[in-house]
Amino acid sequence: MTSTGIAWKLSWWVERVKEFFLVKPFRLRFDAAKGFQAIIQDLLAQAKKRQQEETGTMYQGAVLQHLVGAKLELAMPELTIGHNGFSVAHAVSERSGDFVINDTIIHVTTSPGEAVIRKCQRNLEAGAKPIILTLDEGVTVAKVLAGNAGLAGRIDIMDAEQFLAANLHELSLFKTSAHLMTLEKLIETYNRIVADNETDPSLRIEIG
Repeated sequence: MTSTGIAWKLSWWVERVKEFFLVKPFRLRFDAAKGFQAIIQDLLAQAKKRQQEETGTMYQGAVLQHLVGAKLELAMPELTIGHNGFSVAHAVSERSGDFVINDTIIHVTTSPGEAVIRKCQRNLEAGAKPIILTLDEGVTVAKVLAGNAGLAGRIDIMDAEQFLAANLHELSLFKTSAHLMTLEKLIETYNRIVADNETDPSLRIEIG
């Protein structure tokens, strides 16, 4: 085989490996010794790693948004929670937020910037209460930006991992024996949301 043929074959296999990982779902590794927050952190770390390997897709933000959406559905089954594809929700600047529940608007972001603060400003002007859910390192950033915009104390800014973990404890009625069942319900709901709103099957999560 010529050097050109070898290079082509190697290139072909590289592309097949990429395709394999693109459709491979994330894996929730259940460990009864670990808390909900650690399990969520592991999922988001997987998403961040894939995001770094496959530039152009914000996997971490998509996973976080749909985990929050799934949690909201489980916590408030009497309400209809609206969902959007991650790219749609962030591409359309006119959207008031990721989730609109009564007079509260929730913004989910891994990297809070001035754009989300401006949306919160518009929420407040419209008489709605904005909430920003972000990662631990983003909480301080969002608070500084809110202060710079004169909105200190007017926006609830929370660690999304803690928000999810606290609600999962409540859904489990604080029974450790119910943790796996609660996570299974969360992931089942998450996967349905992904199937209904996303075109990328690799955003799915499997428990194992």
